[in-house]
Amino acid sequence: MHRLCQLFRPYPLNIPSSYGLLMAVWQGNSKRSLTGRRIRYARNKRRFEIGRESHLTTIGTMKRKAVRTRGKNHKSRALTADTVYVVDQKTMKTTKTEIITVVENSANIHYVRRNIMNKGAIINTKIGKARITSRPGQSGVINAVLLAK
Repeated sequence: MHRLCQLFRPYPLNIPSSYGLLMAVWQGNSKRSLTGRRIRYARNKRRFEIGRESHLTTIGTMKRKAVRTRGKNHKSRALTADTVYVVDQKTMKTTKTEIITVVENSANIHYVRRNIMNKGAIINTKIGKARITSRPGQSGVINAVLLAK
C-alpha cells in the first residue's frame, strides 16, 4: 500500500477534517500531580474515558444533531442556530428573538470573527445584547440573559 494511503486510511481516530487530523480526546486523570510529580497508574486508559471533539455552534438556520451518550442517554448538539431565548431579569419575561451577531467571546477572541457561540459569549439580538447561559454544543438550545443597557 502507498505510504500516503496508509496515513489517510478510514480509521476513526485518523480522520481528515477542517482542523487537520482529528485526535482522540481522553478525559481521564492527569499523569501529573498538582506539584508536577509523575503519578504511576496501576491501570491503562479505558474506553469509557474517551471524549468527543467539541462542536462549535455558529449562526445559521437551526440544525441539531442527536448524539448517543453513555448509558444510552442522548444529547442534542446545536450545529447552527438563529434564535435565542432571552430572559429579562427585571420583568422576569422570556422572549424568543433572533440572533444578529456575536459581539464578544471570552473563551477565544477569534470566535467573534467566526460567529461561534458558547457559554459566556455576548451576542447581539433584536432586543439588545445578551450573555449566553446554556451550552449549545451540549444542550442544543441557546438560552441567554439580557444585559443592562
